[in-house]
Amino acid sequence: MSEPTALSLIPPLVVLVLAIWLRRPILSLVIGALVGLVMYQPTEVLGNFSDISLSVMADETIGWLILVCGGFGALIALLVKTGGSMAFGRHALKLAKGPKSSLFMTFILGVVIFIDDYLNALTVGSTMQRVTDKFKVSREMLAYVVDSTAAPICVLVPLSTWAVFFGGLLVDNGIAGEGQGIAVYMSAIPYMLYAWLAVAMVLLVILGIVPAFGPMKRAQQAAAQGEPALARTDLDEVQTSDEYALKAIEDEFKHADNLGQLHNFFVPIILLVGFTVYFDIDVLKGLIATLAITLPYYGVQRLMPLSEVMEQMIDGFKAMLPAIGTVIAAFVFKDVCDKLMLPQYVIDNLSPFMTPQLLPAVVFLAMSILAFATGSSWGIFAVSIPIVMPLAQAVDANIPLVIGALLSASSFGSQACFYSDSTVLAAQGSGCNLVSHAVTQLPYALIAAGATFVGFLWLA
Repeated sequence: MSEPTALSLIPPLVVLVLAIWLRRPILSLVIGALVGLVMYQPTEVLGNFSDISLSVMADETIGWLILVCGGFGALIALLVKTGGSMAFGRHALKLAKGPKSSLFMTFILGVVIFIDDYLNALTVGSTMQRVTDKFKVSREMLAYVVDSTAAPICVLVPLSTWAVFFGGLLVDNGIAGEGQGIAVYMSAIPYMLYAWLAVAMVLLVILGIVPAFGPMKRAQQAAAQGEPALARTDLDEVQTSDEYALKAIEDEFKHADNLGQLHNFFVPIILLVGFTVYFDIDVLKGLIATLAITLPYYGVQRLMPLSEVMEQMIDGFKAMLPAIGTVIAAFVFKDVCDKLMLPQYVIDNLSPFMTPQLLPAVVFLAMSILAFATGSSWGIFAVSIPIVMPLAQAVDANIPLVIGALLSASSFGSQACFYSDSTVLAAQGSGCNLVSHAVTQLPYALIAAGATFVGFLWLA
């Protein structure tokens, strides 16, 4: 294609329909990518797919993601095996008195772990599963609360990977002076309406002011009737009739409870947050440093043989492969959409409406569509900021308001897209089927997005 056309919308639509129908996000993304490549160069589909796949796998971001997700999986496996996470759950059960308080504790933990949405989604979900299961809260509801306090909270806190990334983009594109990226980012925090509204919405849902409805209501009813949580995980091969597997997991919990100490949970988590901050919000370095201290710390206590430690870490890494595979497929799909010039098509068709008064709302709408369609909450903005921000300056729009619109769209895409990294990891950490999580939380995300659009029209 030499010019962007409406045909570029076909692959995202194919992915969304297949994801809901097949409930197989990786397969849906691969088919969507192949459909896009057929439209792009019908005679070079396999060659282009191979080149894009190799390019994605060679990307530094993907390498970082594989190491971070796999490392988190290894650490979580150790927390479970040593009984640390079970000890936390045991103490949390003493404080939680019912479904609302258990979800509110999940929310508070999500707010506290504000450094990174990956760290947030994986840590909070896996930590609170047992507590919410005790009060028959659906895994879908748990995943929604986790997802709503992952990207939205990280967006609102200037000491996070999001602030570092977007602050750097603002400097690189001349929007902020050297060393002023975070300061400009902070000036836009009051205007990051979607993040504020998403956090407010999840609180209203927890308190019951906004009731469960639609797919979420059905999930809650199923949980209330005692449907085993494992029946709704993303591991399709785990069935409720597999009594042996369920018994083995129950035995594992009992074993962990017997030897679990609360410090074996808190020490690694505090180290992880502390090292991440120390290394300039670098989660990978923080994770490596945490493991370097946690392993000897567990070893001194003789919690398990070294060979078993390594087996648990490998098993934890393997448990993250579905999430890693989904995000890699999403990156491949995003590159295909770029070749079809989807971002240019959306921006070109909405640019006539980009007046100073309408610009923030139009930017939010356009970037939300792109982030939702491509599953890219960061990459799409590296492409669009050089287009949107000069336009905002040219029409003399409110720059912090436009930046707030961009970040609002980014957090919406991260939370609402069926195959975005945050959605995938929130589902993975919460032990919930990915598509079930995406479908149940989407109505709430859309309500917050609609209110955000109106808010930008009002503020402008």
